[in-house]
Amino acid sequence: MCPSVVVVIARSERTAKRCIEAAFDVQERIESLMSDYRDDSELSKVNRDAAKGPVPVSELTFEVLQKAVYFSRLSDGAFDVTVGPLVDLWRRAGEANEPPAKEALAEARRKVGSDKLILDEKNRTVRFAVEGMRVDLGAIGKGYAADKSVEAMKKHGAIGAMAAIAGDIRCFGRPPRGQECWRIGLQDPNVAPNDLGPSKPLLVLALTNEGVSTSGDYRRFTSVQGQRQSHILDPHTGKGAGTLVSDTIIAPDATSSDALSTAVNVLGLEKGLALIERLPSTAAILIPFGPAAKPVFSSMAKSLVLGESAKR
Repeated sequence: MCPSVVVVIARSERTAKRCIEAAFDVQERIESLMSDYRDDSELSKVNRDAAKGPVPVSELTFEVLQKAVYFSRLSDGAFDVTVGPLVDLWRRAGEANEPPAKEALAEARRKVGSDKLILDEKNRTVRFAVEGMRVDLGAIGKGYAADKSVEAMKKHGAIGAMAAIAGDIRCFGRPPRGQECWRIGLQDPNVAPNDLGPSKPLLVLALTNEGVSTSGDYRRFTSVQGQRQSHILDPHTGKGAGTLVSDTIIAPDATSSDALSTAVNVLGLEKGLALIERLPSTAAILIPFGPAAKPVFSSMAKSLVLGESAKR
């Protein structure tokens, strides 16, 4: 699991410690199930064996896969956890500093598509319709883990909490003392990566019970023969998304914000905004490429920005 931060508001120190332990326990559980870097994880077993036949999985893993298929359909395939073959292809391209051949790109794309991911709810199994498929949960797993962390803290007595795993955050309930809301700063994607630490946030969100996720290539990308290739891949083209330097999605939960931030990055400005405007209680802040580009807000996004929120 990526580095995580947990903040809890509780009525006693003992309760707070119990909540924090519960949050990290559930994160470790999800890591053990869904990491594709661990050979003994459920996800690794799925990727090894699901083309041979149905693979039984835990309730947690099955739930994430169900949600992944939902968001794939919602976004017309812009979000797709079966992009693993494309991820592998571009990783090798970066290591070799050689773009993939058209034939290799076409072959990888043939193995991608949530319609090829067969989920049997009755038996809770996963099967691949095509040999060579690989599921990558990097675009939904962290948000899911943040949600489950908050859920665990609620069960153990938290009256407010925040779980932040990389760029995916979930908060709920009472904020820290002296604040009326949970304050989440958005980094300026046009600031050089080595300057991001002490830099002033581009803006600050004022949240209560939401998930928030940011996707972009300003910190993660592959360079192939001097050409920058986003790590966020468009399943339709097989290449990196290339119209937004970043997008931030605020949604009722972090699983949704995580998946939608990837989908919107792939869809681009107009189609991405159109998707967000169709969804209840969901907002987006999009930043196109270019040093002079200004944030573009969905209809409800400005009301979530600190300073603007007082005008609601």
